[in-house]
Amino acid sequence: MVVEQVDGSNPKPPQRFAKAAFLHWAAKLKSQAREVYAVYEACGFGFSLQRNLAALGIKCYVVCPQKLDEHNKRVKTDGLDAKALCLKLDRFVQGNRAALALVRVPTEEEEHSRAIHRQREQLVGARKRLEAQGRSLMVNHGLEPVQNWWKPRTFAALPLPQWMRELLQNSQPILLALQKKIALLTLQLQSAAASNQPRGLGKMTSVVIDREIADWHRFNNRRQIASYTGLCPGEYSSGNTRLQTQVTKHGNPRLRAALVELAWRDWSASSPTTTQYASGGRSWPKGR
Repeated sequence: MVVEQVDGSNPKPPQRFAKAAFLHWAAKLKSQAREVYAVYEACGFGFSLQRNLAALGIKCYVVCPQKLDEHNKRVKTDGLDAKALCLKLDRFVQGNRAALALVRVPTEEEEHSRAIHRQREQLVGARKRLEAQGRSLMVNHGLEPVQNWWKPRTFAALPLPQWMRELLQNSQPILLALQKKIALLTLQLQSAAASNQPRGLGKMTSVVIDREIADWHRFNNRRQIASYTGLCPGEYSSGNTRLQTQVTKHGNPRLRAALVELAWRDWSASSPTTTQYASGGRSWPKGR
């Protein structure tokens, strides 16, 4: 869904295009105009559309997904969203740099490298879900849940009725295949890490951080790095009242998760005393 605005005129009615037809229309528009600007949200199209438009000589921006119903009418359509983005783009081109929350467009090489650890993350999530389904089946029929029940030795020793064993055998080969793929991707990622890592920084975490950041030189100061991780405190202040709240969680969630796990691991290594919490039976250091 596309909305066109010429100079400072009112936006034209929205038009719907297939992708190939849109690129043809955009190329024709570029041949007729001195400058063409475009903007879209970073969802649905990835960054390939931006690269295609840039190849045509169009200045295309990618912005964070956001709520575009500024008047809170509770009406959302593709046409209204496109019009709202078009008006924001007009303000941005006129010099209001705060009108758009820009997203950095990575290179194709950067996208390819970070796709590896992102796929590993997805496979780990799929393995956890299937494993949890097996444990749920045990609990629902009065049996004690067993961690890693799908591993061959553990599965062979489980005291299960035959009907339940047959059901779990439907998931076990998938879990074993997932674990094999995860192990191969883990080895591939760890082998790409530098050998001289700082104390407490594992090879996997190092690779995830480097590939999610992609280019450290795009930051001008430490505050920008903190903002990108989303680990800086939020603030709700007015008049003489100042209130700092929890971290903003603004920015890259995968990078933030890697840094939080790094902090947990470093804390665990420095504190020999742990205490058990009921949530999942996992050990966390005291005072976390």
